[in-house]
Amino acid sequence: MAEHSEDSIVLAGGCFWCLDAAYRLVKGVTNVTSGYSGGTVPNPTMDMVYAGGTGHAETVKVDFDPAVISLKTILDIFWTIHDPTTLNRQGNDVGDEYRSAIFYKDDAQKKIVEESLEGARKVWTDKIVTQVNKLEAFYPADEDNQNFFEKHPDKAYCQIIINPKLKKLREKFASLMI
Repeated sequence: MAEHSEDSIVLAGGCFWCLDAAYRLVKGVTNVTSGYSGGTVPNPTMDMVYAGGTGHAETVKVDFDPAVISLKTILDIFWTIHDPTTLNRQGNDVGDEYRSAIFYKDDAQKKIVEESLEGARKVWTDKIVTQVNKLEAFYPADEDNQNFFEKHPDKAYCQIIINPKLKKLREKFASLMI
């Protein structure tokens, strides 16, 4: 029996509800966890992150099966479903907790991330401000923030912000959708 291998990457691209909703639709993604990374305060709460001073960004930890989907494709989706050219904001969500960032876990991932970033620079006309950092820690958010879109599809934020991103994802990556 072949050993099942799994990999993961931590991504920040604005509100974690958006990335969470998108990656849950992708074949080969085995789990998505909303949380926080990139800061200095251990075990932050949502209130702490929003109050500022923790240095954490809203992130998602995307677990995936590399036999089904590559890290390169995971990153291609990332560049498509958020704007990597706006510093510390996505749309009306403003603050360093909404920054664009990729947190890699090892040198092999760093190389793929850097190659992906170079490719994205050829697509985006404005300067990409996405931070690329080694993952120091990932802290899961509270249960209310996990799989938010599925739990609350009728909320205004889901209708106005998340649904258009999912439409774009389905159009561009139709063959990868569950």
